Amino acid sequence: MRLLRRRHLAVRLALVGSVFMLFLLILQRDVSSSEQATEKPWLKSLVSQKDHVLDLMLGAVNNLRDSMPKLQIRAPEAQQMLVSTNQSCLPGFYAPAELKPFWERPPQDPNSPGADGKAFQKKDWTLLETQEKEKGYKKHCFNAFASDRISLQRSLGPDTRPPECVDQKFRRCPPLPTTSVIIVFHNEALQVDDASTDEYLKEPLESFVKRLQVVKVVRQEERKGLITARLLGASVAQAEVLTFLDAHCECFHGWLEPLLARIAEDQTVVVSPDIVTIDLNTFEFSKPNRRGRAHSRGNFDWSLTFGWESLPPHEKQRRKDETYPIKSPTFAGGLFSISKSYFEHIGTYDNQMEIWGGENVEMSFRVWQCGGQLEIIPCSVVGHVFRTKSPHTFPKGTDVIARNQVRLAEVWMDSYKEIFYRRNLQAAKMAREKSFGDISERLQLRQQLHCRNFSWYLNNIYPEMFVPDLKPTFYGAIRNLGVDQCLDVGENNNGGKPLIMYTCHGLGSNQYFEYTTQRDLRHNIAKQLCLHASAGTLGLRSCHFTGKNSQVPKDEEWELTQDQLIRNSGSGTCLISEDKKPAMASCNPIDPRQHWLFV
Repeated sequence: MRLLRRRHLAVRLALVGSVFMLFLLILQRDVSSSEQATEKPWLKSLVSQKDHVLDLMLGAVNNLRDSMPKLQIRAPEAQQMLVSTNQSCLPGFYAPAELKPFWERPPQDPNSPGADGKAFQKKDWTLLETQEKEKGYKKHCFNAFASDRISLQRSLGPDTRPPECVDQKFRRCPPLPTTSVIIVFHNEALQVDDASTDEYLKEPLESFVKRLQVVKVVRQEERKGLITARLLGASVAQAEVLTFLDAHCECFHGWLEPLLARIAEDQTVVVSPDIVTIDLNTFEFSKPNRRGRAHSRGNFDWSLTFGWESLPPHEKQRRKDETYPIKSPTFAGGLFSISKSYFEHIGTYDNQMEIWGGENVEMSFRVWQCGGQLEIIPCSVVGHVFRTKSPHTFPKGTDVIARNQVRLAEVWMDSYKEIFYRRNLQAAKMAREKSFGDISERLQLRQQLHCRNFSWYLNNIYPEMFVPDLKPTFYGAIRNLGVDQCLDVGENNNGGKPLIMYTCHGLGSNQYFEYTTQRDLRHNIAKQLCLHASAGTLGLRSCHFTGKNSQVPKDEEWELTQDQLIRNSGSGTCLISEDKKPAMASCNPIDPRQHWLFV
């Protein structure tokens, strides 16, 4: 076969050479007018068609080039990943009439419960009503009694977004993409049914959505959780963009177009709306303010828990008005839009994660490290019921959350995963025992997408994040040898509350501390909190040392002596357990209540 290819190559070389010589002859005859009188008829004809002959010659050369053996494997052609390839779209902007809702909202009685987004109010309660309300709280962890009495089509009143949002125009080219809205529910409503058991979410729901025409209910036979349910919804979605919403949401005026317009500009951007609060007791909708408001962005702590924080100065300065997106290191993950093709390109969800927990942080790291962006679009406003606890059980126990977090740490965090493992002993045990499932496909995905490392993410996407010592001098619980109890920050202590002594439980959490290379003592799971001392008091506050251009003040600096004392550099006093409470006292090496040990 190889010999045959070589023979064909020789023939093609000869053919190209012959055509090239013929073209030179024709070109020479064309410029030599003195010989035209004696021209042969066949040659005269070719001279008159020299452009056609040139095309033949170039075709032969291209044919030869394509037949040459390849010395280097070429990179695959870039895949077209724009959400729309329609090049014939009209110039200008969409008219308001073109962006009207699929259905007009029916007229509403302004005095009906919760009308215009107002709070549900009721003064006189019967015994049955009180029992119904309590039952709803127990089952849903919000006031289902109020929710059931507010119209499904309630108006949220006039559009109170800032003027630049209300007046925002959307270009026709590229056109706004189509979207499939995917809503997962479990004994709530509506769209991907995660094995609900309530009867009204079965046949009655089917009958209701038939009237809506564009709504489809896809059911799971057994409860598999948010991640699997969303993947099921994405698999049957037909539109160019996937929009995920939680079941306990309500959308404000003009919420969808800003999300789709941003994806039309750049399909590697994953966009979230500005999420406002729907009160879980009254269902009052927190409407946007015409003057705008102070925005938040997503973050995470070293226990891999999602949270919110104020925008840093550089992000505030970058934004000129409310139409400018907010770049966010992480996203809440419940409400967002993403190009379907990009969702598939980036690896959808880790389908070995179970139920829910950690999937939003995993996707946040993955999108940023693999070339995408996370943004919050302030002109898109969606209300959300923020419950204080989850009403849903975990069929396999809450261990699935730690397992999910270990999977994301092992794939995306490199050596920084050890910071997480020190704060979650259950996760550390899973990592040691490799009981978190097979991650080979996710590691292969990271390699295929040429994703950056976690150090790049911290330096470029979240430089404000304080990175604890990768190898602190000491870490763990601090046990007092005199009373055999551990130093504990107590419940919900974000600084300012007194510390306590408590039975050592070995679970980390409120008893986790680090003695750092900067010689401060930190309780730094959710926030960076430092022990500080004066002559007789011990306290907990936000650490002064934050990295660049900062240093540890003396009242936050500690010395761990060889005789097991913990001495404060500022006051010269030592930590003691006094009346089973931590305090500061004159240093006494022979007092066992001043002897401490990291365990």
